[in-house]
Amino acid sequence: MTTTVTLTGTGVPFPSAERAGPGVLVSHDDVHLQIDAGRSTLMRLTQAGISPHQLSALLLTHLHSDHVSDVADLAHTRWVQDHMHGTGPLPVVAVDGHAPGFVRRVLAANAYDVDIRVQHVQDGPPEVIGHWFALPHTPAEVWRSPCGRVCVEAVRVRHEPVEQAVGYRITTPEGVVVVSGDTRVCEEVAALSAGADILVHEACRSSALAEFVRGTRFETIFSYHADTVALGAMAKRLGVPHLVLTHLIPEPASPGQAAEFEDEVRQGGYEGHVSVGHDLLSVTLEQGVR
Repeated sequence: MTTTVTLTGTGVPFPSAERAGPGVLVSHDDVHLQIDAGRSTLMRLTQAGISPHQLSALLLTHLHSDHVSDVADLAHTRWVQDHMHGTGPLPVVAVDGHAPGFVRRVLAANAYDVDIRVQHVQDGPPEVIGHWFALPHTPAEVWRSPCGRVCVEAVRVRHEPVEQAVGYRITTPEGVVVVSGDTRVCEEVAALSAGADILVHEACRSSALAEFVRGTRFETIFSYHADTVALGAMAKRLGVPHLVLTHLIPEPASPGQAAEFEDEVRQGGYEGHVSVGHDLLSVTLEQGVR
């Protein structure tokens, strides 16, 4: 058994033919955890060989639309397929604030389709199993697989003005994977990442592009995302062996622009392994990148 991390989406709110909306799949044996579900997540999961009925849980970091726009497709398609697989409702793990209402509204959006399918095929309407938790200010366990082998912890991250934003730490028998969600570089993520084998972290070239965005709306946007140089400094301090960059801001349009993300992380002093993310990039704790 190996623990595998697959980037199901590395994009930003602007649509891209090459990058789906933000999402990360962490798998250990038959435990499959999807963190966030940006646009086209369902299609990327299919490309990765995972069907909605195989998901053990969907973990939401926060409710910015680019991270949750495919929740509806994921939950509804799992429901449509349930008469074939019998896996039941999708477990959803998220902060007990705005998320439960959001998920209820997502399920209600297809009411007409649900009524028709219940009359002819389905045994009942779509549901989720909510694992709602209080916003944790220090890392706290929020979910554990029924087999007991996979533990998920969460902590509040710094993505103001979004208050209910978290990152996740997934511990398997082989090691630890941390997924930052959207955040500035902060001590909360540092605490979550202590001893991690792989840190999947959003990356924004805010220092390098500061003069270009000064006085624009992008200056505000950059202020609540993770600067690449500061991220490199944090990863160096923590001794994280493998840093995976995702949710790349701005989206690189060439291999050279992608390489600049790693260059700036190195400027922060980080000397470990860096993977600049692309959709379906896969990392295992035993085998490295492929």
